[in-house]
Amino acid sequence: MGRADDGLAFLLQFENVAWYENGAVRILDRRCYPHPVSFVTCKSTEEVAQAIKDMVTQSAGPYLAAGMGMALAAKESEHLGGEARKEYLAKAADLLATARPTTEKRMRIITDGCLDAAGRAMESGEDVTEAVFGHTVAVTEKRYRKIEKTANYLVDKFPTHGTIMTQCFAETIVGFMLKEAAARGLDIKVICPETRPYFQGARLTASVAFDQGFDVTVITDNMPGWTMKEKSVDLFTSAADAITMDGWVVNKVGTFQVALCAKYWGIPYYVTGAPDKCHARAEDVHIEERDPRLVLEALGNPTAMEGVKGYYPAFDKTPPKLVTGVVTDRGIFSPYKLADYYTGNSEGEYDVVV
Repeated sequence: MGRADDGLAFLLQFENVAWYENGAVRILDRRCYPHPVSFVTCKSTEEVAQAIKDMVTQSAGPYLAAGMGMALAAKESEHLGGEARKEYLAKAADLLATARPTTEKRMRIITDGCLDAAGRAMESGEDVTEAVFGHTVAVTEKRYRKIEKTANYLVDKFPTHGTIMTQCFAETIVGFMLKEAAARGLDIKVICPETRPYFQGARLTASVAFDQGFDVTVITDNMPGWTMKEKSVDLFTSAADAITMDGWVVNKVGTFQVALCAKYWGIPYYVTGAPDKCHARAEDVHIEERDPRLVLEALGNPTAMEGVKGYYPAFDKTPPKLVTGVVTDRGIFSPYKLADYYTGNSEGEYDVVV
């Protein structure tokens, strides 16, 4: 069996998301991809955390970057012993986990796993950096395999000939759902809202779809409602930055309005990802607000008069009544019955055991 990222687009290869090597973490700069294709090299844990905060990597990219950042922290602390090294790694974990507030609980799952791997290595006398790096790769491999299963269930809902609409950049699920659609011989067209202010839909999702040989069209963020009717969209799908146990979808801002449009036109909306045990209720999720100046420009070019105000909530919350189903590696669940996902199962998408 090959690596889980075999056959996926350039953007989804492990080394092209985030990778630790020789005392540095190299992260693909998704703020500008694909024009140009460039990487940010982080030579300290602080630089990795700042890169995550500055949106150098987005969607699920920060989780791999955090694990690689922990490998770098292990390297940085190799001169320390015992409790001093554990304390150093714990501080690094806290720094990386809190880089993006809305996803902190998921990030702590990643960094806590790295801390456990480091602790085991210290007790057994193994190389701690190699142990944390190996743990991160193994967790990512297992997560990709889970998403591959999720894609199979999602593609069961695709038409033989038809059009799907996405939102923002759903990361690995985009690659796997298109790979599976191609394997089944489905004739699928993809429509991607651009997703301002970072244009992830235009630059990332559309690039993955194009790389994998699909007919893909980009629209602006104010076009989904009318486009759904005019282009006969069959299905709307997104991933989620969190799926709360009471059925709410926390995702890139704009997901809520696209889900509303889908509901109006009678188009099913399937969100992908495991429900988050760490988020019992929607009201417990803090919505990160980013620099308002970012909505007053487009790719660095000002779009509003000096003195005009901006507002930039990075995420929104979509209620369960707009969600047709939550697609997971264990099948499709009603947003009102997400506890069923954990019946006889203790693992989510990120809290995996390797």
